[in-house]
Amino acid sequence: MQLVCKTERMSLVRLDPASSELVLDYVNRNRAFLKEWEIERNELYYTNSHQADLLEKEVKLIEDGLLLKVWMLYEDSVIGSISLSNIVRGAFQSCHLGYRMDGSLVNRGLMTEGVKAMIDYAFEVMGLHRIEANIMPRNAASLRVVEKLGFYEEGLALKYLKIHGVWEDHIHMVLRNTAME
Repeated sequence: MQLVCKTERMSLVRLDPASSELVLDYVNRNRAFLKEWEIERNELYYTNSHQADLLEKEVKLIEDGLLLKVWMLYEDSVIGSISLSNIVRGAFQSCHLGYRMDGSLVNRGLMTEGVKAMIDYAFEVMGLHRIEANIMPRNAASLRVVEKLGFYEEGLALKYLKIHGVWEDHIHMVLRNTAME
């Protein structure tokens, strides 16, 4: 477990396969809650060995500079994750933002707090210029998070991602690091 940053109420940490039980506990607790918002999962996903494999892949992608994923630790439990994926350097200096939250803790400002810390990290430490988030129009809670943090809408991506077996439209939300402009 490696601390990336702290917020007022939680720690944002990188995990490795040794922490797979923490992640497995999180995905099992939130299986029904996350089903509507994520890709279809088979039973293998809900095993310790699979979570350890996923964490190992995360470690490699982080080492390669293509991903920064943190797990939200709150009261000694994993309550969600935030990822900066598809990191592109060069002239682009951009990434995609993704996040998911424990269903029992929604509407407490924890996700907004965590995403704010990751935005600061992306802009100030990583030197990124642009963060993009693609959110299903019916996911009002997720849209509220990025809207509160200053993201603006750039358009609608039709049939953008296959979520739980259905090609879903997504609103393309963007935040630019104006200090770099």
